Amino acid sequence: MEKILKNLNEAQKEAVKTIDGPLLILAGAGSGKTKTITSRLAYLLKNGIDPANTLTLTFTNKAAKEMRDRALSMIGNTIYPPLLCTFHKFGLLFLKFYIDRLNRSNSFVIIDTDDKKRVLKSFEPDIPISLIANEISKYKNSLIEPDIAIQKAHLPNFKKIAVFYKKYQEYLKEKNLVDFDDLLVLTYKILDEDENLCKEISQRYQYIMIDEYQDTNELQHLLIKKLCSTHNNICVVGDEDQSIYGWRGANIKNILEFHKQFPNTKIIKLEKNYRSTKNILNAANSLISYNKNRLGKKLEATLEDGEPIKIYKSQDEKEETAKIAKRVKELLDRGVDPKDIAVLFRINALSRSLEEGLSKAKIPYKLVGAMRFYERAEIKDIISYLRVIANPHDDFSLKRVINKPRRGLGKVTIEKIEKEAFKKKKPILTYLLDASENELISLIGKKNYKTIKEFLENLDYLKTLANESLYKFADELENLFGLREYYSSLPDGMERVLNIDEFYGVFRDFIKQNPKSQLDDFLNELSLQSDQDQIDQNSISIMSIHASKGLEFKYLFVIGLEEGFFPLTSEGSDIEEERRLGYVAITRAKKELVLSYAKSRFHRGSRANLVKSRFLKEAGLCKGSLNLEKSTSFKKGDLVKHRLFGIGRVTGVSKVGKEFKLSINFAGQKRDILASFVEKL
Repeated sequence: MEKILKNLNEAQKEAVKTIDGPLLILAGAGSGKTKTITSRLAYLLKNGIDPANTLTLTFTNKAAKEMRDRALSMIGNTIYPPLLCTFHKFGLLFLKFYIDRLNRSNSFVIIDTDDKKRVLKSFEPDIPISLIANEISKYKNSLIEPDIAIQKAHLPNFKKIAVFYKKYQEYLKEKNLVDFDDLLVLTYKILDEDENLCKEISQRYQYIMIDEYQDTNELQHLLIKKLCSTHNNICVVGDEDQSIYGWRGANIKNILEFHKQFPNTKIIKLEKNYRSTKNILNAANSLISYNKNRLGKKLEATLEDGEPIKIYKSQDEKEETAKIAKRVKELLDRGVDPKDIAVLFRINALSRSLEEGLSKAKIPYKLVGAMRFYERAEIKDIISYLRVIANPHDDFSLKRVINKPRRGLGKVTIEKIEKEAFKKKKPILTYLLDASENELISLIGKKNYKTIKEFLENLDYLKTLANESLYKFADELENLFGLREYYSSLPDGMERVLNIDEFYGVFRDFIKQNPKSQLDDFLNELSLQSDQDQIDQNSISIMSIHASKGLEFKYLFVIGLEEGFFPLTSEGSDIEEERRLGYVAITRAKKELVLSYAKSRFHRGSRANLVKSRFLKEAGLCKGSLNLEKSTSFKKGDLVKHRLFGIGRVTGVSKVGKEFKLSINFAGQKRDILASFVEKL
């Protein structure tokens, strides 16, 4: 017992020793969260709690393994280890025992995301597969059955998606397959429909702990309520200030309203930070204090003041990357281990200038949790169009784009064309241009011929334009083929469109710098980008802020601190979640932190003048002309409640003086109401 409590501070000890009743441990960044939760599990077992009566859930296999190893090292040998796993692993174990309650065999097979897309592709939809897969996942996590989805869908595309959802579910049942979402959906369904079993399972797991509670979604919350239906011995650990996954379904209300869901909740705050210097924590505390939706805690430094936070101000992204590369080189020359250095960004499109600048400076890097800019599907598509126009013999590029965006040319049609071109010993494009109308109609049919004819005419027009005016070329490529529109319909459409805009910006910039250049000059320049595939060891890390959560670095750079980039201020973005991202970014730094902004960047495909981020001022790091706005957590689409007018949906948000005004539709009656007079549902 002494070993378990030995290295804990007072708040951690209190959390470990609180066994009965609901417990909310608010664990600030770097406050020893994992140590506390594993010590608490060890403490339970050392006090004679049967390991079989405990259940500890987390989000990743890596976290589950680390926690299991730590807990077992404290308690030594046990008859059998406690159940400590991810939500989905728990669902799998549960279904192996109880899926027969749904008249299904427990010999089911789990399919992954790629398998799911292959199944959907077999239905030959005319809607992007990723969009269908994403919507089906949303339906499942909202516990909406296919027939209800079909009934409620009004827009034609969503009606189609709901029908595909039904076909998909029938296919899974027929083949006895289970997808990732089903692991939780079917588990909840069984517990919800079988009261006696629900009671039995709840009595089995008398002591439940949930890690990273701020990341739970509505379905996970409902499942947890089922598991606690006979008792209130639930301990959740999390940090509302690090809730950054709203876009994928995480519901911050689960942690903010935990004490309402579970009466008599004891709240313990872990506020001592063992990671960052005092200067870094002061900035993090100052920034997050501007958020309204929080339970409130303040990180306390256990380390010295440390270096002041540095602000890099640059004219553009090239100068920004040059400054960062120079400082990184200094650190590496000083003997700093590359794995202690990282550069973070809010938007993936910003990695392009960073990758190019680091390659130019010969600084080895690894891009964590994302593809390199020029390897992304949407960028490869545009480059393939450029290559086909510059080189009609490039069959590989032509095959990539002949049906992208979708223009109704099936796999069989493309194979027929390719086979005929091979027979005639011609490149595909040459064959299509040389073949007569009758020949092509007899090969692929009238409808496909018309599609191919239009495609060839568009390519020919672009080839002429490329020789006359490369500057107009990018706009016409987009007008004719609509890649931005195609990719904007996908679940991660906003990110992809930003990447496309970034690429068009690079293209235009190249033309400005090289007014006499040809299309193949630009393509050759791209080909010369340094290939870093062989680099893995001894590399600095570059990544999005989302990918950095849970990591820490001695030397940290955060780029792109401008309004519109960080915080992201497009429609649908949530300023409070953006601020939490800022808090997460700052608290990744242990020793030195550099925050960087540029006066101009490519934005929406052209160069734009930018204003430095409000976060720099909110973090107490600079003065200046930036006016701080009272923040609002309301966004278009939110359901709200007014004292007099009842429940309505937000249709618009605007600024009035120091307040926010919401346009709200109350059952057909549209009213403008100040944000402070309504409550979000």
